[in-house]
Amino acid sequence: MKESGLVTQKGVALFEYDFAKHGGAVGDIVVDPKLIPKGAVITSGVIHVLTALTSGGAATIAAKVTGANDILAATAVASFSLGALLDVVPVGTAATMVKAAAYKDLTLTVAAFALTAGKMTIALEYMITNPA
Repeated sequence: MKESGLVTQKGVALFEYDFAKHGGAVGDIVVDPKLIPKGAVITSGVIHVLTALTSGGAATIAAKVTGANDILAATAVASFSLGALLDVVPVGTAATMVKAAAYKDLTLTVAAFALTAGKMTIALEYMITNPA
């Protein structure tokens, strides 16, 4: 049987947001390092809340790798309760997948009110379909 010339390249990028390290100011918070490789196609993922995210009001949190809301649309801080598992936008369909043309990190966008506490892991599963 002839083998394919392509090598399967699949991985999971684990980002950790920690209020103690990153703060929670309104605006963009970069959660680095750049764990999404060039040519990666993000197929799915999950957000696991390790310490509830809190704010001084009705904050929202969104997440992006290449463009606004491509990983998580603005979601109320109340959804980020202790132990919560939240879906991300890419759900295994081509229409929801996100392609990274360059090495990328994850950016959280906090809106309306600053965060005051919280910690979560964002796991993004990807495959590399064009390693060039």
